[in-house]
Amino acid sequence: MRASLSIAQARRVALAAQGFTQPDRTKKVTWSHMDRMTRQLNLLQIDSVNVLVRSHYLPLFSRLGAYAHSALDERTFGSKKRAFFECWAHEASLLPFDLHPLMRWRMARARSGNGTYSSMDRFGLEERAYLKDVLDFVTRNGPAVASEVPGGGKAEGGWWGWSRGKMALETLFDQGLVTTATRQGFERLYDIPERVIPPDILALETPSEADSIRRLLDLSGRAHGIGTEIDLRDYFRLPVAETKTALAELVEDGTLLPVTVAGWKQQAYLHKDAKLPRKAGGSALLSPFDPMVWERSRAERLFDFHYRIEIYTPAEKRKFGYYVLPFLHHDRIAGRVCLKADRQAGVLRANAIHHESHAEPGETAEALAAELKLMALWLGLSGVEAGAKGNLARALRQAL
Repeated sequence: MRASLSIAQARRVALAAQGFTQPDRTKKVTWSHMDRMTRQLNLLQIDSVNVLVRSHYLPLFSRLGAYAHSALDERTFGSKKRAFFECWAHEASLLPFDLHPLMRWRMARARSGNGTYSSMDRFGLEERAYLKDVLDFVTRNGPAVASEVPGGGKAEGGWWGWSRGKMALETLFDQGLVTTATRQGFERLYDIPERVIPPDILALETPSEADSIRRLLDLSGRAHGIGTEIDLRDYFRLPVAETKTALAELVEDGTLLPVTVAGWKQQAYLHKDAKLPRKAGGSALLSPFDPMVWERSRAERLFDFHYRIEIYTPAEKRKFGYYVLPFLHHDRIAGRVCLKADRQAGVLRANAIHHESHAEPGETAEALAAELKLMALWLGLSGVEAGAKGNLARALRQAL
């Protein structure tokens, strides 16, 4: 691999590392396909918004095509074939069980009052007796929701509007003393790890904090293929000073190779196992919480694509819509579409559709129409209806 890459080459490296190399996304998807892809990504970010579909379902669809939701459900929150645990990684995420030892340093920091979230650290220090009572309750009674916790109280205007009981359970979750047993709707049921995580996983040796961060940074490099220090650190939300140390060590042993990328001001690092294929990409709609775009400055550097989620923006100030998915076509992001699964009407609604300035509207609309039809089929909807908003709306309606 060369020491200097063009932006097009960097894009292909990144897309290949993220699994966008599937030539045919209409083939049957099995659990083995899903398992390999999830391990390539390392994690699936969770989000509560359900206007389309929960975000953790989308990355596998984007890369593999339509699969049975139940195939992922039984591996994430099922009891018999479970393959993932839930923790704070890149925000709340699902990770393969074998990464559990690498996340224990973060749980240990939270228990010491030096975690990622100061509100929970403070609550943990100020409410130690109550935390013990809540942990004892869960240990005695098994999986519990926040409303079942004694003395939990009602939701208030504090941190995320959580009740005292919810705050206690989330603090214990942050500390690794409870975990997600399953979810009802989207509400967590909390239980102690010994009843959720397999004994052989809990028995694995806990690496040192320094070794854990170094190994996570290695995984970040593999998953990104190429990236800046900030890109690699952001994947698992690693601490700044410790990442700098780990980065220097990975450069020294040849795991990460310093390279330049045309147009990038920052130093880039190429993973030693990264591939530079002749082609990478395809046609795919990306979750707002997809690793390909979740670090917004990286999306701008790789794709010249300025992306901000507008869920919390007042409706009259939104530029592109409420729940907007970037549309990858070939090796560029060619457009974006505001989507809603209208389950009552049985249709997938494209409420606003835009193409990027570099994209040819006709070709983009044809490719997007095919992708929307595939998504509608995957979601069990009868068809796609396109609205009138956006510079690609007319072309998409014609293509549909």
